Amino acid sequence: MGQLPKSKIEQLKREKREAKAAKKRKVATRDKIVRFLVVCEGERTEPNYFKELVRDRYSEVRSEEIVGEGRSTCALVKRTGEIRDELERRRMLRFDRVWVVFDKDDFNDFNEAISMAARKGYMTAWSNEAFELWYLLHFVFLDAAISRADYIRKLETEIRRFEDCKDFRYRKNDAGFYRLLTTYGNEECAKQSAARLRRFYEPSVDFKNHKPCTTVDILVEELEHPEKLLGE
Repeated sequence: MGQLPKSKIEQLKREKREAKAAKKRKVATRDKIVRFLVVCEGERTEPNYFKELVRDRYSEVRSEEIVGEGRSTCALVKRTGEIRDELERRRMLRFDRVWVVFDKDDFNDFNEAISMAARKGYMTAWSNEAFELWYLLHFVFLDAAISRADYIRKLETEIRRFEDCKDFRYRKNDAGFYRLLTTYGNEECAKQSAARLRRFYEPSVDFKNHKPCTTVDILVEELEHPEKLLGE
């Protein structure tokens, strides 16, 4: 056999170097994990959504604990600290990001809950009026202050526009709703719409009067792209 051309030899050397560098990056990445604790007001609706999201968006640099607690606003923030302490003791590992997920609904301590969470170093994925606003933004932009029941009616109307969803009825605890969102909705549009809503109210921090508004998109972005947090 003849000797390989010089260009071929150089190509093989380059490919070997690149493969070695890729392997090093992969090993290093596995040693860096962003550990999330997500504590939700709802016992099933929000946990179902986030569990399906992380299952759908696998990441080597993310681990997560998603809990549905069945409490609201300030009570939920307080309970989050207990859950975090208990899990950190059990695992002997600290959480990097602690998120509390809750709605405004009719609660009077909404602003207080957001402030309390911030003082404790927690992030808040809140919705005013309800979590269903995040779902609806996958289909249509909304800047009118409406009730949870109206979100659901509008959501059903938008989804029924699709030929094979003519008889769709929203069920709050439907574990399969995430798949419907990814099939028919547009998550990028939802993120843009959520950011647009927040800009309407800047620089006000009277969150109970930010309606409609949500920060769920920020948590979604972190769960989908935890690698962006590694450099922080």
